[in-house]
Amino acid sequence: MLPRRSLLEGANHPEVLSELIQQAETVLRTYQPSWSDFLSAPEWEEAEARLGELEELQLRSNGGFPQAERRCLEISRVLADGNEAQEDNAAPLQLLALNGNFLFDPADPSTIRQALLNEGHQARDLGDVLVRGDRGALVVTRPEVAALLLEQRLQVRTVSCSFEPAEWTQLPTQPQRQKRMTTVEASLRLDAVASAGFGVSRSRMAELIRQGKVRLNWHPVSSPSRELKVGERVQLEGRGELVMESADLTKRERWRLQLTRTL
Repeated sequence: MLPRRSLLEGANHPEVLSELIQQAETVLRTYQPSWSDFLSAPEWEEAEARLGELEELQLRSNGGFPQAERRCLEISRVLADGNEAQEDNAAPLQLLALNGNFLFDPADPSTIRQALLNEGHQARDLGDVLVRGDRGALVVTRPEVAALLLEQRLQVRTVSCSFEPAEWTQLPTQPQRQKRMTTVEASLRLDAVASAGFGVSRSRMAELIRQGKVRLNWHPVSSPSRELKVGERVQLEGRGELVMESADLTKRERWRLQLTRTL
């Protein structure tokens, strides 16, 4: 049995982590690797940090492409010789193209995801949604859910959509990379720092924050004036993540910032 109490102590997502602990215990008994349902970024990050400390377990996540935020987590047992119990256990993922004319009624990923949830599909069965301009989107999901969607039409506000199978080559294939930069700003306001880090005008960044497109440590944030602290993580939908590594006050009382952006 795993040390459930210590693993759950102070957890941000105790219900999800508890299910994963139960799944891990089954893996340890049966020696059979197992994939979880789709997890949000803060959920799988917490699971990897806590379960990954256990020497008898091997973890890996997959969301269909390197930058995926929603991922399934594979849990496998490490054998006495240090090898995994089984290799090449493919992630249960399928990619679909959602086709519709969004020219006059643009939709973002959250709108499309909500339309799927409104049809009775579960969040645990849905991965990332990547919008393709006014043509529709790419949706990562589970094979059994994909089979259902291929037989259905989806109403996204005023747009009637259909699904068809898509190729994984249509998704981003480049591995994540980091870009480090130094900037001097008048304040530590979220809109100012994120504007410099993501290369977006400050007025546009403030608009994106108010629209709910920006998250702070994976939590929605709506105030452009919110001051950032060193180590906090800013996520911008479709543009990656920004971390403020350090903030030093200059002689002219401006802030010299060291930023790291993950793309």
